[in-house]
Amino acid sequence: MKQDLRKRTLKLLRHDYNLRKEHTGFLCGVDEAGRGPLAGPVVAAAVIFHDDVYIEGINDSKQVTPDMREKLYEEIVEKCVCFGIGKVDNKEIDDLNIYNATLLAMTTAVSELMQCPELIMADGNFYKNTNTKVLNIVKGDQKSFSIAAASILAKVTRDRIMSGYQEIYPNFSFATHKGYATQAHIEEIRRYGYTDIHRRSFKLKCFEEDQLMEVR
Repeated sequence: MKQDLRKRTLKLLRHDYNLRKEHTGFLCGVDEAGRGPLAGPVVAAAVIFHDDVYIEGINDSKQVTPDMREKLYEEIVEKCVCFGIGKVDNKEIDDLNIYNATLLAMTTAVSELMQCPELIMADGNFYKNTNTKVLNIVKGDQKSFSIAAASILAKVTRDRIMSGYQEIYPNFSFATHKGYATQAHIEEIRRYGYTDIHRRSFKLKCFEEDQLMEVR
């Protein structure tokens, strides 16, 4: 197991190392969490590392256990050159649409960096930045060390936000389902209605809008 973790980590590091041969400045990894849920914000993270950093276990956040994500989060924050977080709440998502809201979150995360990257490596195929060259990488969180690290920062940040919302809305298990469209979450909406953090532009076909009440 230990050997497998090291092998996977080295593979992700090698990807970024090869790109550094072509760039003298900082490389930045960017990823987001929370495009699909029915509630809560979309959160993006940007992170820059020196080329000699090694953090064993870095991977796509969806492939890492919650406990390990928390540990890796702390190690990433400790060892990175700098990182930035961008958040766009549910009301802005409804106003902008989720695509534009995600772009905004990612751009905000990059703007929070204390250093200017020469190249932004972004997960997916849609990010653009008017100030910095962007390399979009489909499934980048499975290929790049920096993007995988950003995915962990974004996921942990968003999970912490959603867990905090459970204290405000105790009828909803936000600490468990994180706002995603699980059967338990749908049943909670059916029983208690939408909260102030639900995305109204994400429609559920299982019941009509007028069947739902407001929850304060």
